[in-house]
Amino acid sequence: MIPPTLIPCADGVRVAVHDLGGPADTNADILLFSHATGLHGRTWDPVAAQLTDRYRCFAIDHRGHGVSETPDDAGLAWSHMGDDTVAVLDSGLIAPHRVIHGVGHSMGGAALVLAAIRRPLRLRSLWLYEPVIVPPGVLPASGEPNAMAAAAERRRATFDSADAAAANYASKPPLDELHPAALQSYVMGGFAPQPDGTVRLRCLPATEATVFRGAGDSGAWNAFSALAMPVAVVAGRPELVGPRAFVPAMLQSRPATTFIERPDLGHFGPLEDPISMARDLAAWVVANR
Repeated sequence: MIPPTLIPCADGVRVAVHDLGGPADTNADILLFSHATGLHGRTWDPVAAQLTDRYRCFAIDHRGHGVSETPDDAGLAWSHMGDDTVAVLDSGLIAPHRVIHGVGHSMGGAALVLAAIRRPLRLRSLWLYEPVIVPPGVLPASGEPNAMAAAAERRRATFDSADAAAANYASKPPLDELHPAALQSYVMGGFAPQPDGTVRLRCLPATEATVFRGAGDSGAWNAFSALAMPVAVVAGRPELVGPRAFVPAMLQSRPATTFIERPDLGHFGPLEDPISMARDLAAWVVANR
């Protein structure tokens, strides 16, 4: 496994970028993966594994997640997730001539949109699975009660071992729907070994809660409607709550968006069926090279 590259960003943050593999050919397109709140870049491993025969794949650990280095006083607003993505695009890690397709899930989709509006020439297209992009006022503001944040604060942070953590998640919703390889990737990258032999979440419950509270103030709504590049919004089965419910408004705000529906999947679709998600993504990239 190639060690991640740490990219200096604002607030003293160093964002980790994982090289998930792919052709050494400098003409191969790049897939830049961006994860959901509480997850990390390596959760894209099972999807990328289906694509590295054709594309060079990189994945970001957003600030506060994975192995990115995040000082205690660093801001966790979603605008900063966009800033960090811009820093990666500007870093030189990916050569300026390379064709980049952004691939985002939930919060990671919003982060890519915030970066794409600022660096439109760096991203050829966006493929976004249930991105959290909503009109102002739909979600609680950062200082208001937030059910998702409250649930995150109650998460268990420490387990006796990585195996114990995986067994716990595999036994109950929502992570019981994950493909075994995706669950393994999440646990192995999402927990840090402790001196006493236990493992602890890298994205701590308080951090995850703070990020959830920023969803309503992200600024991604206006950015999304202004994008000029090809954009696909992929959605799982219809639900009354959750990011799937925001999709109709997104499509209305930007009629040029390609809508792809996967009613067999839930909000964790890329981690539930990485093989079919990779197939759908490859078809999108071929059509938008």
